Amino acid sequence: MTDALEDFTATTFTHEGVTKDVYRAGTGPGVVVLSEMPGITPSVAAFARRLVDQGFTVAMPSLFGTDGRDVSTPYIMKSMTRGCVSREFTTWALNRTSPVIDWLRALARDLHKQCGGPGVGAIGMCFTGGFALAMSVDDEMMAPVLSQPSLPMAAGKDRKRALGLSDADLARVAGREDLCVLALRFTGDRAVPKERFEHLREVLGDRVVTVEIDNSADNVHGIPRLAHSVVTEHLVDEPGHPTRDALDQVLAFFKDRLAG
Repeated sequence: MTDALEDFTATTFTHEGVTKDVYRAGTGPGVVVLSEMPGITPSVAAFARRLVDQGFTVAMPSLFGTDGRDVSTPYIMKSMTRGCVSREFTTWALNRTSPVIDWLRALARDLHKQCGGPGVGAIGMCFTGGFALAMSVDDEMMAPVLSQPSLPMAAGKDRKRALGLSDADLARVAGREDLCVLALRFTGDRAVPKERFEHLREVLGDRVVTVEIDNSADNVHGIPRLAHSVVTEHLVDEPGHPTRDALDQVLAFFKDRLAG
């Protein structure tokens, strides 16, 4: 284990013969932290640590990449290539739920069994951004956060709107009157087009809160036009900055939904 993960306990979780590493820490209501590409980076671990400090139990599964490794462009490209060819992830297909979601749902159910409370939360980021929504077919998932959900790849009109779920799963999520969803993106992020968030609002109405941070060329906070990772790599941890406000909103969302 690298220094970035030294305060987490390395465990494994097995469901239907599939075993993956899971890093755990904290006490209190459970939250599944799904890393963005290229993997569990130091900034993803730092976000998980914030949740622990706020009184949550974190379960952070290793889905791709090298756990604890720093971000670099070659590393991102290598992980992305492997993710796109993996049968666990549906990167292009419309109206399909990624096969890995079944394993993640089982992890969330197990976390709820261990931690108790009204339910568990999850946050997906980038490649995994929509996974938290797909996990919400289960009643245990009470607080899904979609941070820059970028699957399926936004090529073409239909994929720009797509949410990465099968029709049956989306209908189940849409029918949950007890569900509330938080979704985050930068306005200029081509990987997460505005049409996707419009579709979220069409499906969920006032049960989804969308946070869209201005990163246009003349934005007053100087947020770069290529900004993508709201609560990790492109977080500016300064009071009053839109990304810090978004982070605070995520933490408050989990507290409200899971800890009262």
